[in-house]
Amino acid sequence: MITTVMAITTRRGALPQFSLLPLPLLLLLTMPMPVAAIEWLVQPSVRLRESYTDNVLRAPPERARSDFITEIAPAIALIGSGPRLQVHLDYSWHKFLYVRRADTDSHQLRAATEAELLKDWLHLDARASVSRRSISPFGPQVIDDLPGTENESTVRTTSISPYLRHTFRGLATAELRYTRASLGSGGDLLSVRSDELQMLLDGAPRGSGWTWNASHLARRTDDSKLTPLRMQRSSAGLRYPISSKWSATASGGMEREGYVSTSGQAPQGRFWSLGGVWTPSPRTSVAFSTGKRYFGHTYSLDAHFLQRQTNWQLSYNENITSMPEQFFRLGDRDAANLLDQLWRGLFPNPLDRRLRIDAFLRYANSLGPERGAINYFSHRYFLQKQLSLTMARATPKSTVVAGFTALDRTAQTASGIDSGLLPGVDFGSEDRTRQLAGNLGWSWQASSRSSMTLNAGYASVRSLSVPRRDSNATVAAGYSRVLQRKVTASIDVRHTRHSSTRGGNYRENSVSATLNMRF
Repeated sequence: MITTVMAITTRRGALPQFSLLPLPLLLLLTMPMPVAAIEWLVQPSVRLRESYTDNVLRAPPERARSDFITEIAPAIALIGSGPRLQVHLDYSWHKFLYVRRADTDSHQLRAATEAELLKDWLHLDARASVSRRSISPFGPQVIDDLPGTENESTVRTTSISPYLRHTFRGLATAELRYTRASLGSGGDLLSVRSDELQMLLDGAPRGSGWTWNASHLARRTDDSKLTPLRMQRSSAGLRYPISSKWSATASGGMEREGYVSTSGQAPQGRFWSLGGVWTPSPRTSVAFSTGKRYFGHTYSLDAHFLQRQTNWQLSYNENITSMPEQFFRLGDRDAANLLDQLWRGLFPNPLDRRLRIDAFLRYANSLGPERGAINYFSHRYFLQKQLSLTMARATPKSTVVAGFTALDRTAQTASGIDSGLLPGVDFGSEDRTRQLAGNLGWSWQASSRSSMTLNAGYASVRSLSVPRRDSNATVAAGYSRVLQRKVTASIDVRHTRHSSTRGGNYRENSVSATLNMRF
């Protein structure tokens, strides 16, 4: 479906308020667009689902109550692709009608755009998201069609980033980027805004084979609960080829994070790293390094392995981060990239391929607690060490996506600021946490009109500062059949289990029948 104009009319009180729309995209639409052929794909749809659950409030067995749930979910997907403009929007509004309790609704949005406004000079990136997220990694976690608990809130993020980029032949490629980002949540639990200025230089002297880079980053972060923080980092790096398959890398610089550390050590100083890159083939690359920063020795790994039907990605990194920064990075970007590479042969049209990837990941994410590590609410800064493995395999008949995450977070700032966020959680329980998570999604095309799906996930979070450990497990299966060209019916079953060393264990089972209609 190709079109050049899209009009959306909404009824007051029925669809999202203006504040929920992707502001960066609205700003982009008011700017002069690049004069080039742009292919648009607009896909409106609506989902009608009737569900039964035996534990609608995720309560312990003695307090479990069943309920019937009717869901009405209009949605729209918008994808634009051109030489100088890329737009991707996936929005849905969900109205849940319960038999025994008050009705609820929620919004889900993922939107991004990349535009070249002035050829070879002026560019613009913009992103926005709306999603339900867990406040604490401990306790009941978010499940798509069940009413909210005290341990969840709606998170909204927006960012807009104009930048100048130009290649000076024989010298370097220079980029000067400004980024304004904001994050907000229901009840003003989190309200954060940041302004960032970054300058990048990348050079490759002619005939030398080696490359160099330099950067400077300055960021101001305004948190409603904290005094403004300023961060600065300057670095320079070098990559030198040793052979056709090996290259050596080195980098160094100065940094100042700006927060007040509980250790008494100033979060600033010089840093360095040494490493290498191995590229035995165009489909395989491994980059690794070791170095030292003000908080100690650091290690990193980034490996990619692409086969004809299978794609692997393995990464390990250590860095200082905050929960708002993690929320800005939410999404299934790794899994989406792996599927995009594998599905290029199966679905050559990039717009159609993007829709299929969105549908696959949206279904997997709607079945239970969020996959992978839990990004809980906090105003603190953490030292985060994360190991991630993602695998995707695609054939004409089936698709498999699997992932594993191990994550260790150690707080660098005092816990008192979070006491208002987590009144039901032990004080200091998040000083240091360790998470392990694994997930598996499988889809099998049984015939041209029918398919089966299976999803399983497990996540465990343990506090290393107080004796507490919580775990969540979900298993779901479904069968769908195409009734007409744009109408699909499906039946799904789900089992969810939560356990904790502090009590509050529960189990939940549900069955649902769904009708999806595209227009």
